[in-house]
Amino acid sequence: MTSTSELRQITRRLARSPMFAAITLITLAVGIGANTAIFSVISGIVLKPLPYPDADRLVGVWETAPGLNLKEINCSPATYFTFRDEGRTFEDSAAYQPESDSVTGIGQPEQVPAMLVTHAALPLLGARPTLGRLFTAQDDLPSSPKTVILSYGYWQRRFGGAPNIVGRRLVVVGEGRDIVGVLPQDFRFLDYKAALFMPLQFDRNKTFIGNFSFRSFAKLKPGVTLAQANADVARMLPLMLHKFPPAPGIPLKMFEDAHIGPNLRPLKQDVIGDIGKVLWVLMGAVALVLLIACANVANLLLVRADGRQQELAIRAALGADRRQIARDLLAESVLLGAVGGLLGLGLAYAGLRLLVKLGPATLPRLAEISIDTPVLLFTIAISLGAGLLFGLVPVLKYSGFGLGTSLREGGRSLSESRDRKRARSTLVVAQVGLAMVLLISSGLMIRTLEAMRHVQPGFTDPAQILTLHVEITSAQVPKPEQVLRMFNDMVDKTAAIPGVTTVGLTTSITMDGYDSNDPVFASDKVYSENKIPPLRRYKFISPGWFKAMGNPLMAGRDLTWTDVHDMRPVVLVSQSLARELWGSPAAALHKQIHENPKAPWREIIGVVGDERDDGVDHPATKAVYWPLCNKNFWGDAINLRRYLAFAIRSSRAGSSGLLDQVRQAIWSVDPDVPIADVRTVQEIYDKSMARTSFTLVMVAIAASIALLLGLVGIYGVISYSVSQRRREIGIRIALGAQRTAVRRMFVQDGLILTGIGLVCGVAASVVLTRMMGALLFEVSPIDPLTYSVVSATLAAAAILAAYVPAVRATLVDPSEALRSE
Repeated sequence: MTSTSELRQITRRLARSPMFAAITLITLAVGIGANTAIFSVISGIVLKPLPYPDADRLVGVWETAPGLNLKEINCSPATYFTFRDEGRTFEDSAAYQPESDSVTGIGQPEQVPAMLVTHAALPLLGARPTLGRLFTAQDDLPSSPKTVILSYGYWQRRFGGAPNIVGRRLVVVGEGRDIVGVLPQDFRFLDYKAALFMPLQFDRNKTFIGNFSFRSFAKLKPGVTLAQANADVARMLPLMLHKFPPAPGIPLKMFEDAHIGPNLRPLKQDVIGDIGKVLWVLMGAVALVLLIACANVANLLLVRADGRQQELAIRAALGADRRQIARDLLAESVLLGAVGGLLGLGLAYAGLRLLVKLGPATLPRLAEISIDTPVLLFTIAISLGAGLLFGLVPVLKYSGFGLGTSLREGGRSLSESRDRKRARSTLVVAQVGLAMVLLISSGLMIRTLEAMRHVQPGFTDPAQILTLHVEITSAQVPKPEQVLRMFNDMVDKTAAIPGVTTVGLTTSITMDGYDSNDPVFASDKVYSENKIPPLRRYKFISPGWFKAMGNPLMAGRDLTWTDVHDMRPVVLVSQSLARELWGSPAAALHKQIHENPKAPWREIIGVVGDERDDGVDHPATKAVYWPLCNKNFWGDAINLRRYLAFAIRSSRAGSSGLLDQVRQAIWSVDPDVPIADVRTVQEIYDKSMARTSFTLVMVAIAASIALLLGLVGIYGVISYSVSQRRREIGIRIALGAQRTAVRRMFVQDGLILTGIGLVCGVAASVVLTRMMGALLFEVSPIDPLTYSVVSATLAAAAILAAYVPAVRATLVDPSEALRSE
């Protein structure tokens, strides 16, 4: 154990070398702080359990349909009722569906995020109302009065926290609902920011097999494993096929051949998605930064120990044994690690405050990220571990039995020993190699982002497209024909605004996350009587939408408002779907498709360019574009889409002036229509790229720090070598050596170290970058261009780092160097 007096001596010794202490602590603070920050993010998002009672027993309930080549499908009303009726392993289960709903009658109309839930959803997550009550099984019945529960934030924002809120009425989507409760301030429904919660109210008498568009979770009974629950769901799914009729126009055998099976998983996986892969890669990156920092500090300690050789030799001569000297050296390094860790903790805290404030869309569970006990323990562990790691290098070199020779050697007159030079060089090679790994990783992410930006996403000039959502409810305007005229008028009035070139409507803006898929039957194709064709993306559009988005027609024509108003049986399809079914866009024209075998045929009048709805790093979606209103669609006499997104192309997109004029144009048709989700397509596009951009920025920061530390290491080694070889340099110059040759000698030393580091770094990168495969797009983990550019860049930077002290070597005055000895 190190005594208090020894710690005071170490502290005084460090105080006498303020530059050494400052550089060491800053280097450690950066390395440890980066690791603490990333670990706190991983702890809050990945490692920490969900903030609900018995969170380890909560599972996301999904199915799979290998007969349809679908790895996962959502819950449906039929599966919900079946699992509640027949389940043996679930303590309880619930279904939910996020949506956006209009609220009117209390000031300016607005669109707010809402959540439809079955009555067990909130109790399963441990919610206890601040005011009023939660939903009951009675609220779930379609015949029950309409009710709503407010989130704490919406209650405060919209009603000022009024204590008498329970029992008041709220008009949601044109329907009056009784407010029955308010949720607590700290309650969060998974990772959604819902303002309103309303009962789903499935109608059991109208339930059929199909409509897999809801999400579901359940709580396992105590002691039940995930495997047992999956087996129970596998038992129940065949029962569903006989409890409920198939969807209209779909034979039961088609669902049997889909082979719907269980796909349960921990609920936390539904919340965090695959962000864990990114975070662990980043953790690996900052861990390499810490290793480089340790190598840098170890080199500094070696230089410092060189200066203390006489002191250490005297202590050995006076009776200090090897263990005492080693303890003293380690105590100093561990103290530096501890103080560096404390400073790093401060840096991590500041960085996390900024991260939470910015609230990047790519990170779920932001509220769970904090400097808590596990993070503190992690910081202590890596601080002490780093102190021991970089402290062992001088211990192994200077606590041995050769200290006595330092008294006999003049030291000053000798050039640096080969053994000490080898130790420092090895550390620099390690720094360069690790920096190489991070720089290649950063280069691969840059190449990935560049490849993604060259993909045609299905729109052009996204910064010039303003989007927003509106809804005309059946309670406001019951007649479909009148709703169509209102939408038509809104489009015309918006298109008349100065600076607006085109306006269109759709159920889903490209890349906005909306996902609706159903089968597509073609009249000239033969289908097995009992087999469902592949599911394709469904979108409902108005005339002008493709032009507003900048997505070209590849063949045929666009819709007209006459097509829409007359509800003509016409559609458009994407280029990829046309090629899949008929070989070319032109061949698809005048072909006929429908959504189910009992529906009327609809003629293909146009083929449009592909859209990357799932992101540019995913294949283009094979899509069908239906008019906003259709006759006899999925059994409905008239099927009308009432919640639509505007796409408004204008050079003024994003300006408050244009938005004000758009609002006035829409409200001139109906002043009670709420306007929501105002953003440009550029914002949607950037959000789709958020994960890649976030990863790139974080890896690039780590790589930049690694490069800087690596270059500092090279500079330090060459600079120290120059200082130790001043007499040799003086003799060389006195004997006629050219100064360019002296300079070349030291630059060559730096290049040798760099070359060895590059080779080691390339070898390590070939192995380690394979772990990034899931983050790359159209770029190989061993991309030759990236490896070549990074190697050349690092070599050039290393030459510069070695050149500066090499120039200083040529300035040595031979007479002064010889006299100083």
